[in-house]
Amino acid sequence: MRLVRFQRNGDTLPRHGALVGDDRVLDFTAPAADLHQPRELLAWCDLNGAALPAALELARQLELQPSRREELVAALLPREEVRLLAPVDMPGKVICIGLNYRDHAAESGMEIPERPLVFSKFGSCVVGPDDAVRLPEGESQTDYEAELAFVIGRHASRVPLERAMEHVLGYTNANDVSARAFQFADGQWTRGKACDTFCPLGPFLLTADEVADPHQLRIGLRLNGRTMQDSRTDQLVFGIPELVVALSGFVTLEPGDVVLTGTPPGVGFARKPPVYLQDGDVMEVEIEGLGVLRNTVSGSLI
Repeated sequence: MRLVRFQRNGDTLPRHGALVGDDRVLDFTAPAADLHQPRELLAWCDLNGAALPAALELARQLELQPSRREELVAALLPREEVRLLAPVDMPGKVICIGLNYRDHAAESGMEIPERPLVFSKFGSCVVGPDDAVRLPEGESQTDYEAELAFVIGRHASRVPLERAMEHVLGYTNANDVSARAFQFADGQWTRGKACDTFCPLGPFLLTADEVADPHQLRIGLRLNGRTMQDSRTDQLVFGIPELVVALSGFVTLEPGDVVLTGTPPGVGFARKPPVYLQDGDVMEVEIEGLGVLRNTVSGSLI
């Protein structure tokens, strides 16, 4: 199921729903859907909660029984009448994994890590498809990084490997935008990785049951139409189950937490000459089955 956050045209209220076919959005918040409405927005990511399982079942029924769409027409919106947002609203944690592609470690001239290299962004870094990524003031070496992200769907603490995938709600495209001058000058990565707008996500969250193997997906990034990154997730050093185990071993993962799993080769700073983002650039992250995450680059502080 392709889960989405969206706004109806002319409305500022974010809503939760699912794409139904290619032309409709099922609005989970519509009275006609008759679904439990949780107080906490991240409850829409909780597989053990009251809201999400019922919403997923309703969406599946509409996919399998198109005739039911007539009775739920008031909850079905034409795709052209909505604007998609980041599929997760203000995640409590955005955890990132560095040097997690063998081919990217090679291009960076660095050893493959013996354990996951963990850093963080902030929930306020998240923006959605077609939102602008703003270049920080005083930073001229901002870079792109296509990444497969997974979203946690159940509380996870000290999870054993054999149960790790039970805690994954689904997958989405991510762009780990990075201010390289900040990153390399500081001796640690927080400022370079966590600037405002530096975590585009979307356009939808594909539930884990629809991904046969997340470690066999093509991943790439285009900059102004030119392919800059092109690899496969079978290059991951630490796969998703290993990351769930490693992360939940020291911090409790909660529904709605987002984990960025690393980037393949082709990033701007490793090119000769380097390629850095400029005002007006267009970045497109595309991962097999997850659609295209498109964002423009803005030099404006507004």
